[in-house]
Amino acid sequence: MSVLRIGNASGFYGDRFAAWREMLDGGELDVLTGDYLAELTMLILGRDRMRDPSLGYAKTFLRQAEGVLGTALERGVTLVTNAGGLNPAGLADAIRSLGDRLGLQVRVGYVEGDAIQRPDALTANAYLGAFGIAACLDAGADVVVTGRVTDASLAVGPAIARFGWTRDDPDALAGATVAGHLIECGAQVTGGNFSFFTELPDGGHRPGFPIAELHADGSSVLTKHPGTGGAVTVETVTAQLLYEVGGPDYLGPDVVTRLDTVRLEQEGPDRVRVSGVRGTPPPDTLKVGVNNLGGFRNSMTFVLCGLDIPAKAALVRGQIEESVGTEGLEFTLARTDHPDTGDTEAASALLHVHLRDGDKSRAGRAFSAAAVELALASYPGCTLTTLPGDATPYGVFTADAIAQDAVEHVAVLPSGERVPIPPPTVTGGLQGAPVQHEALTGGPSLPATRRGPLGELVGARSGDKGGDANLGVWARTDATWPWLRDWLTVERLAELLPETAALTVERYELPNLRAVNFVIRGLLGQGVAASTRFDPQAKALGELLRSRVVDLPTEVPA
Repeated sequence: MSVLRIGNASGFYGDRFAAWREMLDGGELDVLTGDYLAELTMLILGRDRMRDPSLGYAKTFLRQAEGVLGTALERGVTLVTNAGGLNPAGLADAIRSLGDRLGLQVRVGYVEGDAIQRPDALTANAYLGAFGIAACLDAGADVVVTGRVTDASLAVGPAIARFGWTRDDPDALAGATVAGHLIECGAQVTGGNFSFFTELPDGGHRPGFPIAELHADGSSVLTKHPGTGGAVTVETVTAQLLYEVGGPDYLGPDVVTRLDTVRLEQEGPDRVRVSGVRGTPPPDTLKVGVNNLGGFRNSMTFVLCGLDIPAKAALVRGQIEESVGTEGLEFTLARTDHPDTGDTEAASALLHVHLRDGDKSRAGRAFSAAAVELALASYPGCTLTTLPGDATPYGVFTADAIAQDAVEHVAVLPSGERVPIPPPTVTGGLQGAPVQHEALTGGPSLPATRRGPLGELVGARSGDKGGDANLGVWARTDATWPWLRDWLTVERLAELLPETAALTVERYELPNLRAVNFVIRGLLGQGVAASTRFDPQAKALGELLRSRVVDLPTEVPA
């Protein structure tokens, strides 16, 4: 009873299908979680529900459960998932029906109350906390289904149920929140998407899924099943800890977690201890994710080969604008061309043309046909990589807030009893805006005379939060950290990543992690579903930064 072993088998809707089976067969577990609800997923589920009101949940989970439900019940492993999406009651019913069909007695609880009534929105859901999950588990649930809870709540809820924590245990809740945040993205903490993947034992070929061994004080050990791929190191854990976070105060519905108190220590092979986490009372509001249909979009890509690339792009732009008008058009010229090469692809640039409009017909064939009609009437060598097609709807994500006591958070127990989950009575959260950290002075004076990629000395992890992006950068060694801290300013980031120069950029330091985190406001426009960026979720932003050649301190080895 002293250790609660929580594994994770899904980091998004579409993650490795076999992971549930792999985790159950791979070793001892008490709880197995699955996270399916990215911001984009809620839009997808909203469109599913428009077509069929009985849907709105992640159907993949039901297929995965069919192959593992019996094993989980036999081994006493509780399943906890937010795959309920917009219809947790519907998924709970489907799991009960699945159990009946398989001849299994399965006790299913679910959590609801996250749906916010917004007549003008496709979906609007508050990010609930973990106490509803805990109530279902206390009532003996074998499976707990939720809608929109915070990703970390899938791990925090089982810990509350096991250790009997209350809202008066902020440090324990904060520690479990860190553990939940670390495992929520599946294999991303065991070497997936890791800057130094070539150093992993299997070269990053097939990382295993993670396990958090939680203790009663909220501390944990991150690990994975023996024999699985990837690795669990201080750096792989650091990378995930920096993923999709803002300032040092990590706001949640149950606790504000102080990320600047987290301490990581390599305890053994594939074992990283997470300790020292401190928490403060949560804010009096909950985040609300709102999805709306923004209109229709279409894209066509022209290949521009050889000489006069800018002039060719300008010709296409003028012709397209003359055909369909300028409203909603966006042109992006990717200079992928190389001079004096014997290979057509290497000699070519790509002109991406996007159109967004509320009128489906204008964004549809009217646009794509206008592009195709230029094939014999435009620049020399004109060709396209895309076929003419109809427009597709796109969504717009925005974040809002609602008072905690305005949400009816309810745990529906396996018996059918509905148990209201009261909001916290003590709240705090941030008082004013989070304090940013500009680069300090006074670090060691290191002559920067060696040119090389920044990634020789640092790792990075980046991602999306609505229309914003975060970019976490960590120093690989204690010797490198003072240099990174003093060198990587907001101004220098703008030099290295010019698209950030005109945007509001917040900078935060996490010394325990030897890391700097940037929040880049508005980089992704109206969110992933509406973005026309080449990298719409900013997943590659960190690797772009690491690829920039800069002056590196010669006294710090790579």
